[in-house]
Amino acid sequence: MDSPARYIWLDCDPGHDDATAIMLALHIPNIHLLGISTTHGNTTHKYATSNAARCMQAFAPPNSPVRVHPGAEQPLVRAMRTDPEIHGEDGLGGVEGLPAHNAPEVDAWFACDADGNRVRALDGMARAVKETWNKGSGPKVTICSTGPMTNIAIFVSAYPDLLEGVEQFVFMGGGVGLGNRSSTAEYNIICDPHAAQIVLDAPVKAVMVPINVTHTALMTPKQHARLLNSKSTDPVPKAASSLRHTLSTAMTFFAATYKSVFDFDSPPLHDALTIAYVANPDLFYGKRYRVDVELTGTYTTGETVVDVYNYRECDDSWGAFGKNCFVTQGLDVEAFWDLFMDCVTRCDAVSSLNRPIST
Repeated sequence: MDSPARYIWLDCDPGHDDATAIMLALHIPNIHLLGISTTHGNTTHKYATSNAARCMQAFAPPNSPVRVHPGAEQPLVRAMRTDPEIHGEDGLGGVEGLPAHNAPEVDAWFACDADGNRVRALDGMARAVKETWNKGSGPKVTICSTGPMTNIAIFVSAYPDLLEGVEQFVFMGGGVGLGNRSSTAEYNIICDPHAAQIVLDAPVKAVMVPINVTHTALMTPKQHARLLNSKSTDPVPKAASSLRHTLSTAMTFFAATYKSVFDFDSPPLHDALTIAYVANPDLFYGKRYRVDVELTGTYTTGETVVDVYNYRECDDSWGAFGKNCFVTQGLDVEAFWDLFMDCVTRCDAVSSLNRPIST
């Protein structure tokens, strides 16, 4: 049986793993990507925005209507931070084959108004939800986050009347008793913990894909070989296409930084799991809990506090007074990789990286 169609908006801060999330959102058959917004996080907002457009040029079908919308340049309250130790200075360190940041074909992927001005994240997100949902006559929209949730918190605050048109917020972030950029906090949350709390308090279902789960989706040498050439039995095959070479260089750089910083033998593909969840939630298992974000702790700011033992009294609603979050706890890893590799094959058929340059 075919999976039901899902309409999504992707908010991201590319980022090596964000790039793979963009690819999946473009090529999973039941996902209809409405637009992309960008935020500070893995790198500066300037580079994250350019990187999203560069990924669109590399991964999207030639006539794709999807456009990139620049968003928040800094968190709501805290000072901005970036993570060059993991992603390089421009967020896609070591990646070969992508167009330059200032290439004309990259600029063409930005949403612009009638005056030629770029349409910002808040306006693009609101318009996508409003027009898709159409006051209940159309489908609801899932908003996926693979970076700090600043843009989404601003949307929640500015357009409470449109929240009825949002099916769920699916975010990669947080951890259950685990951190990666402090002893207790995951990077996307610690970058803007106040934004994360605003989203969790919204009267909309939230789905958390924490590092407890993403750390199981590892780009092992076996999977890297499949990425390079799915038909080869060589343990380290040559890339079968320019697209596959580009993706491989991204994973190679990511593997090196994860080994250096976290001593991982293989890098986790965090952000791609948000798109996989929306496309096929049966790949995951989990449980609904009350989740809050520590905002004032001396050592624990940004920690996602998951009320596993139901200490807090909650009602049945989503949001401020209920068990507000479905926390994923596990993943069918092999099925995820099959889904991922299928998308690489689909992308291979249309990627501009594989087309000869016209003279």
